[in-house]
Amino acid sequence: MSPAQKALWFIESHLAEPITLDEISAVAEVSRFHLVRAFGEATGLSVMRYVRARRLSQAARALAAGAPDILSLALDADYGSHEAFTRAFRDHFGITPEVLAELADLPIDCYTTGNHVWDKKEGVELLDREPRLLRPANYPEGNPGKGVYVGETAAGVPVAILNLEGRVFMSHLDSPFRVADRLLGDLPRDVKVTMIDFHADATSEKQALAFYLDGRVSAVLGTHTHVPTADERILPGGTALLTDVGMTGPYESIIGMRADKVLKRFLLQTPAPFEVAKRDVRLAAAVVDVDETTGHAQAIKRFLIPDPGAG
Repeated sequence: MSPAQKALWFIESHLAEPITLDEISAVAEVSRFHLVRAFGEATGLSVMRYVRARRLSQAARALAAGAPDILSLALDADYGSHEAFTRAFRDHFGITPEVLAELADLPIDCYTTGNHVWDKKEGVELLDREPRLLRPANYPEGNPGKGVYVGETAAGVPVAILNLEGRVFMSHLDSPFRVADRLLGDLPRDVKVTMIDFHADATSEKQALAFYLDGRVSAVLGTHTHVPTADERILPGGTALLTDVGMTGPYESIIGMRADKVLKRFLLQTPAPFEVAKRDVRLAAAVVDVDETTGHAQAIKRFLIPDPGAG
């Protein structure tokens, strides 16, 4: 094995124990300087950053599985305090361990994403570790994760979730139309209920996909623009369409960001940092009633629900 491979083997075998760079370089049988260079070329990360990232990933998996004691996870990950662990966890995944634990307690069967799923490279590895966490299926082969999940309701009805991304005003990916054809063709025959999260910018593209798949999927629900649309309907073939479900987040804002920060960029035409707004938080959602024997939608209703705890 190469020095980097020896180092990786040692790290993965001793993640639950204190590890030093001297110990790793001794196992790799090279100097610390040589190991740092070789490891960086092989992984794109420094040695100890890789160790921290792996420990944080293990902590995230434990939280997603329902681990109740965040302090114990922090100590197991070699952090001296809850605060230090929370800060590192948030920087790594873009979410605090408390929020992840709260999400794990909710009855969420599948998580869909979009083009921003790649923003935190340290968190991308979760795509291969958590089958319920999807990324758009029409990214090229070789990317982590997948874009389809098949689960079942509490009554045992199989349900397929497809995650696709649009191309108009966005990246030039594989055709979401053709990828949808392929994914639907690969589904087990007993799966009648199929929901699609189409993460796209152009309303025309989102509506076009719904008409293209009309009668073959239960619903096409658009996301990405942050602004909920009021066009929910059932198409002639039985597919429910909502062009954009909308943003769950602060509505006293400009698509989630503080208005004063956004206005500064528009008015001055120079770079300015955005800041997430905090007021008027609402849950945007859609409920689709589907005939489980045919997979056809019978009704669709959109919701925009204010936070009852907000002052």
